[in-house]
Amino acid sequence: MQVNPLLPLSQIKPMTKLTVQDATQTLAGLANEMRLKIFKTLVVKGGMPAGELADAIDVQPSTLSFHLKDLHHARLVTRRKAGRQVIYAANFDALNELLGYLVDDCCGGNPELCIRIATPTVANRNRPA
Repeated sequence: MQVNPLLPLSQIKPMTKLTVQDATQTLAGLANEMRLKIFKTLVVKGGMPAGELADAIDVQPSTLSFHLKDLHHARLVTRRKAGRQVIYAANFDALNELLGYLVDDCCGGNPELCIRIATPTVANRNRPA
Protein backbone atom coordinates (compact mmCIF):
# COMPACT_ATOMS: atom_id res chain seq x y z
CA MET A 1 0.00 0.00 0.00
CA GLN A 2 1.32 3.43 -0.97
CA VAL A 3 1.67 6.12 1.69
CA ASN A 4 -0.38 9.18 0.81
CA PRO A 5 2.14 12.01 0.47
CA LEU A 6 -0.38 14.80 0.96
CA LEU A 7 0.78 17.28 3.54
CA PRO A 8 -1.32 18.46 6.47
CA LEU A 9 -2.96 21.77 5.55
CA SER A 10 -0.92 23.61 8.16
CA GLN A 11 2.28 22.55 6.34
CA ILE A 12 1.16 23.25 2.79
CA LYS A 13 3.00 26.11 1.19
CA PRO A 14 2.92 26.63 -2.57
CA MET A 15 6.23 25.33 -3.99
CA THR A 16 5.79 27.71 -6.87
CA LYS A 17 3.34 30.54 -7.02
CA LEU A 18 0.51 29.25 -9.17
CA THR A 19 -1.25 31.70 -11.38
CA VAL A 20 -5.01 31.85 -11.57
CA GLN A 21 -4.73 30.22 -14.99
CA ASP A 22 -2.61 27.35 -13.60
CA ALA A 23 -5.05 26.73 -10.75
CA THR A 24 -8.01 26.88 -13.13
CA GLN A 25 -6.36 24.39 -15.48
CA THR A 26 -5.65 21.98 -12.63
CA LEU A 27 -9.18 22.28 -11.26
CA ALA A 28 -10.59 21.79 -14.77
CA GLY A 29 -8.67 18.53 -14.94
CA LEU A 30 -10.79 17.23 -12.06
CA ALA A 31 -14.05 18.75 -13.32
CA ASN A 32 -15.24 15.54 -14.95
CA GLU A 33 -16.69 12.49 -13.24
CA MET A 34 -14.46 10.01 -15.08
CA ARG A 35 -11.27 12.03 -14.58
CA LEU A 36 -12.05 12.42 -10.89
CA LYS A 37 -12.60 8.66 -10.62
CA ILE A 38 -9.29 7.97 -12.40
CA PHE A 39 -7.42 10.43 -10.19
CA LYS A 40 -8.93 9.09 -6.95
CA THR A 41 -8.07 5.53 -8.01
CA LEU A 42 -4.45 6.54 -8.60
CA VAL A 43 -4.36 8.31 -5.23
CA VAL A 44 -5.64 5.21 -3.45
CA LYS A 45 -3.81 2.48 -5.39
CA GLY A 46 -0.63 4.28 -6.38
CA GLY A 47 1.04 4.03 -9.76
CA MET A 48 -0.29 1.44 -12.14
CA PRO A 49 -0.16 0.48 -15.81
CA ALA A 50 -2.92 1.85 -18.02
CA GLY A 51 -4.38 -1.63 -18.62
CA GLU A 52 -4.71 -2.35 -14.90
CA LEU A 53 -6.19 1.08 -14.33
CA ALA A 54 -8.76 0.51 -17.09
CA ASP A 55 -9.73 -2.79 -15.47
CA ALA A 56 -9.87 -1.26 -11.99
CA ILE A 57 -12.39 1.38 -13.01
CA ASP A 58 -14.11 -0.69 -15.72
CA VAL A 59 -13.52 1.65 -18.64
CA GLN A 60 -12.47 1.11 -22.25
CA PRO A 61 -8.76 1.75 -22.91
CA SER A 62 -9.53 4.44 -25.51
CA THR A 63 -11.75 6.32 -23.03
CA LEU A 64 -9.08 6.01 -20.35
CA SER A 65 -6.41 7.29 -22.71
CA PHE A 66 -8.51 10.35 -23.56
CA HIS A 67 -8.99 11.24 -19.88
CA LEU A 68 -5.39 10.46 -18.89
CA LYS A 69 -4.24 12.91 -21.56
CA ASP A 70 -6.37 15.65 -19.95
CA LEU A 71 -5.14 14.75 -16.44
CA HIS A 72 -1.53 14.79 -17.63
CA HIS A 73 -2.07 18.16 -19.32
CA ALA A 74 -3.46 19.47 -16.01
CA ARG A 75 -0.30 18.08 -14.30
CA LEU A 76 -2.42 15.84 -12.07
CA VAL A 77 -0.84 12.58 -13.23
CA THR A 78 2.67 11.57 -14.14
CA ARG A 79 3.64 8.85 -16.55
CA ARG A 80 6.78 6.82 -16.92
CA LYS A 81 7.83 3.98 -19.16
CA ALA A 82 8.53 0.61 -17.59
CA GLY A 83 9.49 -1.71 -20.39
CA ARG A 84 6.55 -1.77 -22.79
CA GLN A 85 4.10 -0.40 -20.22
CA VAL A 86 3.31 3.16 -19.25
CA ILE A 87 2.82 3.59 -15.50
CA TYR A 88 0.49 6.38 -14.42
CA ALA A 89 0.52 7.90 -10.92
CA ALA A 90 -1.12 10.79 -9.11
CA ASN A 91 1.10 13.88 -9.06
CA PHE A 92 1.02 14.83 -5.38
CA ASP A 93 3.36 17.77 -5.92
CA ALA A 94 0.82 19.41 -8.25
CA LEU A 95 -2.01 18.60 -5.84
CA ASN A 96 -0.09 20.09 -2.91
CA GLU A 97 0.64 23.20 -4.99
CA LEU A 98 -3.06 23.54 -5.78
CA LEU A 99 -4.06 23.07 -2.14
CA GLY A 100 -1.41 25.60 -1.14
CA TYR A 101 -2.81 28.05 -3.66
CA LEU A 102 -6.36 27.52 -2.42
CA VAL A 103 -5.55 27.93 1.29
CA ASP A 104 -2.78 30.52 0.93
CA ASP A 105 -5.04 33.29 2.19
CA CYS A 106 -7.42 31.01 4.05
CA CYS A 107 -8.81 32.19 7.36
CA GLY A 108 -7.02 35.51 7.33
CA GLY A 109 -3.65 33.98 6.45
CA ASN A 110 -3.92 31.23 9.09
CA PRO A 111 -4.47 28.03 7.06
CA GLU A 112 -4.20 25.88 10.20
CA LEU A 113 -7.69 27.16 11.04
CA CYS A 114 -8.96 25.49 7.85
CA ILE A 115 -7.89 22.01 8.97
CA ARG A 116 -11.28 21.21 10.48
CA ILE A 117 -12.91 22.02 7.15
CA ALA A 118 -10.45 20.18 4.91
CA THR A 119 -9.59 17.09 6.99
CA PRO A 120 -11.31 14.03 5.48
CA THR A 121 -13.83 12.31 7.69
CA VAL A 122 -13.49 8.63 8.50
CA ALA A 123 -16.52 7.96 6.29
CA ASN A 124 -14.87 9.70 3.33
CA ARG A 125 -11.54 7.92 3.87
CA ASN A 126 -13.26 4.54 3.68
CA ARG A 127 -15.35 5.28 0.58
CA PRO A 128 -14.26 3.58 -2.64
CA ALA A 129 -12.57 5.80 -5.25
